Amino acid sequence: MEKGARIFVCGHAGLIGSAIHRRLEREGYSQIITAPRSQLDLQDAARVSRFFEEYQPQYVVLAAGRVGGIVENQTSPADFMDENIAIQLNVLKAARKYGVTKLILFGSSCMYPRECPQPMAEEVLLSAKPEPTSLPYAISKLAGTYMCLAYNKQYGDKRFIPVIPNSAYGPNDNFNPKSGHVLSALMSRFHEAKASGAESVTLWGSGSPRREFVHADDIADACLYLLQQDVSALEFPLNIGVGSDISIKELAEAIVDIVGYKGRLEWDRSKPDGAPRKLLDSSRLRSFGWEPKTSFDDGLRNTYEWYRQQVQSAATGKQ
Repeated sequence: MEKGARIFVCGHAGLIGSAIHRRLEREGYSQIITAPRSQLDLQDAARVSRFFEEYQPQYVVLAAGRVGGIVENQTSPADFMDENIAIQLNVLKAARKYGVTKLILFGSSCMYPRECPQPMAEEVLLSAKPEPTSLPYAISKLAGTYMCLAYNKQYGDKRFIPVIPNSAYGPNDNFNPKSGHVLSALMSRFHEAKASGAESVTLWGSGSPRREFVHADDIADACLYLLQQDVSALEFPLNIGVGSDISIKELAEAIVDIVGYKGRLEWDRSKPDGAPRKLLDSSRLRSFGWEPKTSFDDGLRNTYEWYRQQVQSAATGKQ
């Protein structure tokens, strides 16, 4: 992939999209194409097609879509399916029509069966039902993933690359406690609890489920690697993980330590836990030569530092 290649980063303001945008800029790529939603609604098929016709991107990273935790999946299931399926369908069709060289689409670890061997290898997708609490999002991402595979099979190439990162975190994550994923939601809750002097924070479930967390910069690194390499010998989809996991209780305690919150943690076991464990088998991608570089401790600390600076900037701006 030449430095002057035209690269369209869909969702460039989000967690993974912004990490990819930063990495491309740092590597010296000079024609990075972005479009805010006010300019391009990816759910509008006609506008997406016109955009591709005008800008003629050679490479596409589809990091846009509706994401959220258990609460949002339960309260807005139709929106999750409607928005994600429409975005994926429109972008993939336009990419095929206008001759995109490579496209990366993000699936999700929640696509895997709720109960399956750990770590989870790509071959076990669709072998059983996903976790019910994230089923709407899982179905929408399964649709995009298998659409990539269908395009590749029908047209005899491997230009559409579906990847499955495990739980992503880092700068530009959604830190809203009601709609964010567990790591970012806990970080903001503990930060606010420390600031308010709250004696305790009540968390959902038992704390026993285990999760694998991947820094967005590592996901960006893996994507750039795939865009740069000949992937014709690879089998898709590709898991992107770090090879280890921790319990939600351990995660909460680690964030408490970094934030400096001194109150109690209480667990509401009447609330759902979600899948008991989600650890990916990333040997398919690692055997291709890619390895993650960010330690969990370093990633957690730089994420909190970024979040704390945003909170301080927002408070200064209100004064």
